[in-house]
Amino acid sequence: MRTRRAALGTIAGAVSLALALSACGETSESSSGSVDGTIGIAMPTRASERWLTDGKSVVKDLESKGYKTKLVYGDDDPKAQVAQVADLVAQGVDALIIAAIDNKSLNGVLQKAADADIPVISYDRLILGSANVDYYVSFDNEQVGRQQARFIIEKLGLEDGKGPFNIELFAGSPDDNNTRYFYDGSMHLLQPYLDSKQLVVRSGETSLDKVTTLRWDGATAQKRMSRILSKSYNGKTVDAVLSPYDGISLGVLAAVKEYGYGPDGKDLPIVTGQDAELASVKSIIAGEQSQTVYKDLRELATVAANMADDLLKGRTPRINNRRGYKNGVKDVPAYLLQPASVDKTNYSYVLAGYYTAEQLK
Repeated sequence: MRTRRAALGTIAGAVSLALALSACGETSESSSGSVDGTIGIAMPTRASERWLTDGKSVVKDLESKGYKTKLVYGDDDPKAQVAQVADLVAQGVDALIIAAIDNKSLNGVLQKAADADIPVISYDRLILGSANVDYYVSFDNEQVGRQQARFIIEKLGLEDGKGPFNIELFAGSPDDNNTRYFYDGSMHLLQPYLDSKQLVVRSGETSLDKVTTLRWDGATAQKRMSRILSKSYNGKTVDAVLSPYDGISLGVLAAVKEYGYGPDGKDLPIVTGQDAELASVKSIIAGEQSQTVYKDLRELATVAANMADDLLKGRTPRINNRRGYKNGVKDVPAYLLQPASVDKTNYSYVLAGYYTAEQLK
């Protein structure tokens, strides 16, 4: 077991701030059998089904290895998450697994973790601007975007020369590093069709800074889609919407339904998504949302738990990407998992074992 550093004493003052924000805070502290150490897990929000799954899965895997866990949720408040991580450091956790809310807000507290000799694993969202990120675990984020774009290309028949079609573009939160990877992956495949005018963005909003959705919020996406339809689609039809995440997808669908799309009106546009959240899978089965990208969060949790276990037991964690993820200060060694595209034709076998038949009714 690692010896705790005297440096922990210098950060004790952060505890009071963290406790003041306890409404956003710790949701789990547990152990199983003999204890090999304590690992702090900081997740971004309880508002999304996927992050609840991530938290539970990481805790389960770590407990199976004999670790105690301290799981906290920042509830989309970057300052609260900073305070929570400071509290975990002050408590003397042996390692940190962090899915950042704001990828640049944690630099100061990660320095405190480094001073206390606490390794940091960046979980799914790469933490930027800090040398004190030891490893990164995620999915191949550019591949996620490519799968979304490929689905649109195939469904519209763009490779066969069909078009022009109207498309609108949505991206994730501007403070999440994954947003750029998803968008770049999509645009790598879609840009040639935009250049040839087979795809037309009637709103004119195509640059990343114009299409982001703060905190990946579905209601924010719904408002933007409604504005676009009102301003740019009088007498016109939107044929496809590039959506990077299921919550955004459902917001987009709510907006287009209000503008007469659906069974009794215009055909619903092709709408992509990500995370295979239950509500979106049901929407796909019902013929509304068109596609999502499935990322097995159980596998991601297992990789993170194995990585933490390796670090604390003096082993070199397994990685498969050494220089592809730069956080502005260093190349963060990473392990990337592969996502899978899901639509109405394949959901039953791609998601076999992830959801029960009863859940999908």
